[in-house]
Amino acid sequence: MTKSLDEMTNEELWKLFPIIIAEPNPVWKQHYLEEKTIIETKIETYNVIRISHIGSTAVPNLPAKPTIDILLEIKDDLDLEQLITAIKELGYLYSPQPNNPPPHMMFMKGYTSEGFKGQAYHLHVRYSGDWDELYFRDYLISHPDVAEEYGRLKLELQQNYEFDRDGYTAAKTDFIRQITKLAREEIPNKYKPS
Repeated sequence: MTKSLDEMTNEELWKLFPIIIAEPNPVWKQHYLEEKTIIETKIETYNVIRISHIGSTAVPNLPAKPTIDILLEIKDDLDLEQLITAIKELGYLYSPQPNNPPPHMMFMKGYTSEGFKGQAYHLHVRYSGDWDELYFRDYLISHPDVAEEYGRLKLELQQNYEFDRDGYTAAKTDFIRQITKLAREEIPNKYKPS
């Protein structure tokens, strides 16, 4: 009998969903735009502060895990239980994230107990903020040489951490922090809520 995803250990999940780094694919932007429209329609745009394509698939010519990362910034007074229900109705799995910024939520799509199926998405839900991911993305877009360096790092780390998502993420952290600091110095307060 196959275990459900929520019954699996991290090690089992990492074997089922290894780190894959794919060549850049222009279709990723279209997938994001289509999913953004679906999300906005489902939860109604008056509940949304901002929806952003983040992560490596948002950066042209950057090798990436072929997962579309979306940052959904919501109003502080949005009914979270209704939001969870609405997003799950779109085929997402809900993953409480107590270590992430409030409201401590992430949703995933394209993950099954047999492995990846279709396009994978990570929907990161937060209240409105001045988020590092937006600065990091923008810096990589405006500095292709840095994006190329990041791509090389990701490919190298994939070799060492193919079945260890936490290790892969941790190994990128210093680079991401350094670049995010440079980005915030270059374009301070760009995403600060008004």
